[in-house]
Amino acid sequence: MMGEEMESCSSTPFGSFTKTDTDSSFKESESGTPLAAVAEAFEELARSLETRSEDLKVSAFSDACSLVSVLFGFLGFAFKFAEMEYVSKVNDLIEASKMYDTLNNILDYDVEHDTVRKQGSHSRNLRRVRLGLDLIKALFERFLSSDECSLKEAASTAYGQVCAPFHTWAVRKAVGAGMCTLPTREQLLSRLNETDFGCPLDTSRASTLAAEKSAPKEMRRYINACIPIIEYIDNLFLSRKISLDW
Repeated sequence: MMGEEMESCSSTPFGSFTKTDTDSSFKESESGTPLAAVAEAFEELARSLETRSEDLKVSAFSDACSLVSVLFGFLGFAFKFAEMEYVSKVNDLIEASKMYDTLNNILDYDVEHDTVRKQGSHSRNLRRVRLGLDLIKALFERFLSSDECSLKEAASTAYGQVCAPFHTWAVRKAVGAGMCTLPTREQLLSRLNETDFGCPLDTSRASTLAAEKSAPKEMRRYINACIPIIEYIDNLFLSRKISLDW
């Protein structure tokens, strides 16, 4: 369960992540867009479950999850709390990867010490990261359900479905107030299609048309790849007779 791994630091515009050198590292996205990189990382995780029938490695899982923070960042102020919580929980799992080989190992330890639901435990943080992945999945699903669906509608529905049941009234109120600051549907598509995150946004018609074609495709890739990962994590808890309503 213990492993010696070389440690390096990687930063994103929305938080710093400590990364480890492992044989499960992901290749850079061929298209160079943040969304494509996320989709490819989760497809790699899903393939590892299909072809190797192995437990998910903590290092590979946390590396893939670290890429999702950029997607939260594109949503702006409305999801700032979710982004900050998500980043802190992923950082915890990155640290945990120095001690635990697989997600199963994390659950085994916390079950043995009766700390699964304890504030700050790796198992609890894994549960919160899983909610973050599901939030982005639900948002994309709603966003793709109709060309007329606004980002505000998609985000409100996804948040209410996935995260609201676990947040306090004050947090739900703050998220609701921030929904008016979300970018438009067109702005989100353009942002997701940026090839160099942080550079000025290309608002040309050609860029917008390209984003309208490529971004939905990458969203679907993420949705399809994320489903087995979420199911796998849920089953880790359910197999130990731990409910998912917390």
